[in-house]
Amino acid sequence: MNISLVTIVKNRRAALINMISGLECCSSKPAELVIIHMNEEPYQLPAATFPIRQQTVNSLHHLPLAAARNAAMLLADYDQVVFLDADCIPAPDFLSVYYKAFNRPDALISGRVRYLTAEAMKKNDLLEHMMEYSIADPVRENIEQYSYELFWSLNFGCNKNTFKEIGGFDELFTGYGAEDTDFAFAAKAKSVPLMTINAMAFHQYHPSYDPPMNHLLDIISNAKAFREKWGIWPMEGWLSKFERAGLVEWSQDRLELRRMPSTSEIEIALKVT
Repeated sequence: MNISLVTIVKNRRAALINMISGLECCSSKPAELVIIHMNEEPYQLPAATFPIRQQTVNSLHHLPLAAARNAAMLLADYDQVVFLDADCIPAPDFLSVYYKAFNRPDALISGRVRYLTAEAMKKNDLLEHMMEYSIADPVRENIEQYSYELFWSLNFGCNKNTFKEIGGFDELFTGYGAEDTDFAFAAKAKSVPLMTINAMAFHQYHPSYDPPMNHLLDIISNAKAFREKWGIWPMEGWLSKFERAGLVEWSQDRLELRRMPSTSEIEIALKVT
C-alpha cells in the first residue's frame, strides 16, 4: 500500500509508541511512517514492520505546527499522504478505508476521531477494545460529511498535488489554534472538495484545558491573523470564554490581551476525563 503516514510530535514519546503499536495491528500497513519532531531531537523507537524516518524542525516558536506539517509532506516519499496526530491510535481498518478514498485524487479527505479517557489508557487490552473504551466527539458525532469549518488536522489525507493546490499550511500561523481551519478555508477557496470517511482514529488522553488558557497568546495571535485573512473570527467559543474570564477584549474588529490567566484559573480549566 503506497501511502505515507506522517505525524508531528513534541514531548509525546509514549503516545507515539502506542500509535506505532496501533499501526502494527492495522490490516494494511503504511509504506512508511514519517515523524517530524518540533524543537526536539529524534529518539529511539521500537522496531516496526514498515520504515520509520525521523526529522527535526527547529523554530524560535515552541510549537511550529504549520511548518512541521509542511515539512512532513515534503519528506514523504509517496504521493498519497495521511496525516495522523501523534496522540492518535488508528483503527485496524484505518489505512484500508483511506486507500479506497484515494480513488478520488482531487479531494481533501477527513477521517473521524473518538476520545480515549484517562481510565481507558490504563487498560491492558486497550488496542483490542478502543471503540468500547472511547467516547464520541460531541461536535461531529452525528455529522455524515463535515463542513470546511469542522475540518481538523488530527486525521486527514490528500495527495501531494492537492496539498500544493491548497498551498500547504500557512506558516504565518504560529503555535496552537486556527492553522487547520485556515488550511480548510484555503481548500474551499480553491474549490478543493472535502470528503469525510469512516477512517477512525482514537485520541489518547492527555491533560488539556477548556478553554486552552495555556495557549492564550498563540490563540490571540492566530485569531487576529485569521480575521485579517478571511474576514471572520475563528475559535469563537474559546474567545467568548476568554472574554467572560476578563482575559481579552474582543469586538467585531478588535481582539486584545487584557491580562494573563492566574495559576488557579489554568488549574480550574484542566479537563479531568
